[in-house]
Amino acid sequence: MSSTLNEDQLKRILQGISIPPQPQIMVDLHMEQAMPDPDMDRISNIISQDVSLSEAVLKLVNSAAFNLPKKIASVQQAVMLLGTNSVTNIVNGLAVKSELSDDTIQSLHSFWDTATDVAAICSSLAGQLGFKYQDECYALGLFHNVGIPLMLKRFPGYKEVLQKGYQNVDFNLTDIENQNFKTNHSVVGYYLAKSWGLPKSCCAVIAKHHRIEYLFTHRVAGDSINLTFAAILKMAEHIAGTYKHIGGAQKDYEWEKIGHYALDHLDLTEYDFDGMVEVCHEQGYGLI
Repeated sequence: MSSTLNEDQLKRILQGISIPPQPQIMVDLHMEQAMPDPDMDRISNIISQDVSLSEAVLKLVNSAAFNLPKKIASVQQAVMLLGTNSVTNIVNGLAVKSELSDDTIQSLHSFWDTATDVAAICSSLAGQLGFKYQDECYALGLFHNVGIPLMLKRFPGYKEVLQKGYQNVDFNLTDIENQNFKTNHSVVGYYLAKSWGLPKSCCAVIAKHHRIEYLFTHRVAGDSINLTFAAILKMAEHIAGTYKHIGGAQKDYEWEKIGHYALDHLDLTEYDFDGMVEVCHEQGYGLI
């Protein structure tokens, strides 16, 4: 998506949706990362100041998805072992829930549970595939539907339109959103992710995560990594049952439509995929 839109164009796209400011912890982390020689102790201290976020980071890095050889007892250890970029990507993802949780999305009771499940499954799949961007996959999984809370807050009746899109056998969710609101949660999520400084690959996938067929049929040179992110995300959404928990649908019509693109890109058979699903279930993911 273009990054050269002027203010008026952006206002029309966002349709009066207010993009919340980047959480201060993310601002502080990005500033430290931008230094010529980032201080790992400083990064650890920034994260440690937020007790709930510190606990979430430690819970995540000690989960089966990361499969570390020994238990991590402190944020400092996590930063030293995983590196500043990995930990920052994890924090980026975890910060979303605390910033965007409010009464508006209580109507989608399992929204954050599903997002957390998708994130963990993304990380697990990346590990199973040997895809080195495991932590970025986690952030993508947690962040990919971040436009939904903003749409719920802005547009009365959005939940019904969202579920109508998921329950359509042709799965044209973003088309239905555009018809009703002249924008959609993918594009809103893209602008929030971009303004919060998420990795470019995450932003690119968020922008078109319901345009998967287009991504795979209009591939460009050097796009393989982004397509791998997209394939992992779609697999994770299917395993987590996003279609029923968020969309209230009985079948995953999107996966039926585009699943073969994901599997073909990763050179996986249905049998291979079933084995990966089983591993996720053994790790406790995809069971909600």
